[in-house]
Amino acid sequence: MPVAPDSTRFVLVNTSHPGNVGATARAMKVMGFSELVLVAPRFGDVLSQEETVAMASGAADILVRARIVPTLDEALEGVQLACATAMTPRDFGPPVESPRACFERLAARPDKVAFVFGSERFGLSNEDVYRCHVCLSIPTNPDYGSLNLAQAVQLLAYEWRQALGGFAVLPRTRDAERAGIDAVQGALAHWEQALVHLGFLDPKVPRKLMPRLNQLLNRAEPTVEEISILRGIAREILRRG
Repeated sequence: MPVAPDSTRFVLVNTSHPGNVGATARAMKVMGFSELVLVAPRFGDVLSQEETVAMASGAADILVRARIVPTLDEALEGVQLACATAMTPRDFGPPVESPRACFERLAARPDKVAFVFGSERFGLSNEDVYRCHVCLSIPTNPDYGSLNLAQAVQLLAYEWRQALGGFAVLPRTRDAERAGIDAVQGALAHWEQALVHLGFLDPKVPRKLMPRLNQLLNRAEPTVEEISILRGIAREILRRG
């Protein structure tokens, strides 16, 4: 049975910048996650600071429910599987995996999962990494692998959401009635007159311009209103001649 959204916890250890806390909350909410725990952040009031709330941009509810604890052990209470995030491999400790490969396996388990992120400057300590079951390494450009904390949270939250089945993409709805073939052909005839009038189209050497415009309109699937706009433009071109 796939993991439920409330079975995922995001843990930030020794976070320095309020903006990253707010941006993390936003990244979590966008992907449908809600549980945030901070371990000994630099500022005790970070959850209510102006920059934090501003960067959360509508995800203030995540901040309101977030907890601050003094140790990683407390942050991981109730968790069955902890995933560390680290750019550099450790001499020993949990196996290092890419998020996508790891999440394919984890998504089928009913465990409470925590994603653990280190400080902006130093990342996670070895001791913190050793507490975790796996170390996630985001594949990046080998010449420049620096990721902002909130960016890393967004990437992992997206990959985890996709592994859990993602969100359904709603089909595009049209705001107005799609134009019929007769309306499209009428507009094309009108435009042909205007293009000849401008000297852009030579009727003796048409170069298949109108069939190409026909295909363009077919791909665009214009509405009745859009066809009316096109005909209005053609009408104005002819009027000003």
